[in-house]
Amino acid sequence: MADKTPSPAGSFAPLRQPVFAVLWAATVLGNIGSFMRDVASSWLVTDLSASPTAVALIQTAATLPIFLLAIPAGVLSDILDRRRFLIFVQVLLAAVSTTLLLLSHTRMLTVEYLIALTFVGGIGAALMGPTWQSIVPELVPREDLKGAVALNSLGINIARAIGPAAGGLILASFGAAVTYGLDVLSYVFVIAALLWWKRPAAADSALPENFLGAFRAGLRYTRASRELHRVLLRAAVFFLFASAVWALLPLVARQMLGGSAGFYGILLGAVGAGAIVGALLLPRLRRYLDADGLVLLASVISAAVMGALVFAPPKWLAVALLLLLGLGWITALTTFNGAAQAILPNWVRGRGLAVYLMVFNGAMAAGSFGWGLVARQVGVPAALAAGAAGLAIAALLLHRARLPAGEADLQASHHWPEPLVAEPVAHDRGPVLVQVEYRVRQEDRPAFLDAIKRLSQERLRDGAYAWGVVEHTGDGERVMEWFFVESWAEHLRQHRRVSHADADLQSEVVRFHQGPGKPEVHHFLAL
Repeated sequence: MADKTPSPAGSFAPLRQPVFAVLWAATVLGNIGSFMRDVASSWLVTDLSASPTAVALIQTAATLPIFLLAIPAGVLSDILDRRRFLIFVQVLLAAVSTTLLLLSHTRMLTVEYLIALTFVGGIGAALMGPTWQSIVPELVPREDLKGAVALNSLGINIARAIGPAAGGLILASFGAAVTYGLDVLSYVFVIAALLWWKRPAAADSALPENFLGAFRAGLRYTRASRELHRVLLRAAVFFLFASAVWALLPLVARQMLGGSAGFYGILLGAVGAGAIVGALLLPRLRRYLDADGLVLLASVISAAVMGALVFAPPKWLAVALLLLLGLGWITALTTFNGAAQAILPNWVRGRGLAVYLMVFNGAMAAGSFGWGLVARQVGVPAALAAGAAGLAIAALLLHRARLPAGEADLQASHHWPEPLVAEPVAHDRGPVLVQVEYRVRQEDRPAFLDAIKRLSQERLRDGAYAWGVVEHTGDGERVMEWFFVESWAEHLRQHRRVSHADADLQSEVVRFHQGPGKPEVHHFLAL
């Protein structure tokens, strides 16, 4: 069914919430400052070194930490006070820009310093991303949540449209120190907004997760979710090839198009403006194209832009092409992010999105470094042409690997009864062996096995680290499902994680049970 375009009032309704409005405005200012800093760093490296590899390493240094730290950041966002954590991250990012300001002002900035500080800034971005997304449900009513997510996307693209252009103009007019100084000022606004927000104290959970346990739970879910695997594969391939234009754009602007720092900022601003237009057009596009159609469209547009830049078009045409690139980029980014959001239950949403961010930024980092090496060997135009061809071919080949529709009801069902215990069990005891005994007729065995193997994915996603099904040697209709969970506390969390979609699948399995009453469930603890 086609999506309905939200009304303007509904789209901007979250801004009626004072806390959301203040934090949203502060975030837009902060992102504008970050884009200004990135433009200054990307351009300064071309002054310090003519090597395409050095230029591409800036993009790699910015995205590699997000690849390495995305999952730990997602875990921290779930177990720490999010407001205090965000303030800490903003202070870290302000310190990075202050250091860049001082080094550029004293003319002590080198390629090595620039790459190292960009890497530290990437660490801050890695820590901030999952946490910032996680606080949105705290700021708006449930009915305004989709609008708030859309406004966050719009805010990022407003910053993308303003920040690079402003950064390029300020860099050309006043120098790098002033550009970095304005970025520092933007963090002051964000920190002030976070200090102003009086976040209610979180309720104590009866089953709090520690860092390592939450980390393992996130990895188990990711490993067992085949739907998430498809999203990650499609996203990784797209961003691996599309990263060519981002890694090489400073060289395209300077060497191929003969532009200045201001022109480079205008090109990046055009991408942001195109993304805003794309965000406004997406509801209409969704009426005619499903998620796979949107990704194919985004791939074709991005490949066409990269191919056209190979011929060093006039500057006005290059700006128009970058507008189109922004439209294609936001279409792909929103589609992949939406697909990931739709298949993740609430209990693991932050960690699942962190894995998506890890793949996204890992593909960008690896692609940027790789395309820099390719450009060094064969030249920038040939590298762009190879990226365009690879993106178009990969899009056509993977179009049949359909993105998940995300229509399952992932709200917790709470239909599992509390396990019977003879005496209280310590939460850290484990591992726990759970056995479920069925009686299944021989003629129903193939259909039963097919259903229970699909159920096994739910067991593994929600907390089990091993699963199997066995039959009794003396009774062919007696079948035992078993799975291991690492601790008693984790098994109790598993009870809370089972969704309505999982309950439907479990009902499909239980209908094959021919014994009196429900299948028998047994719990065993290691001694």
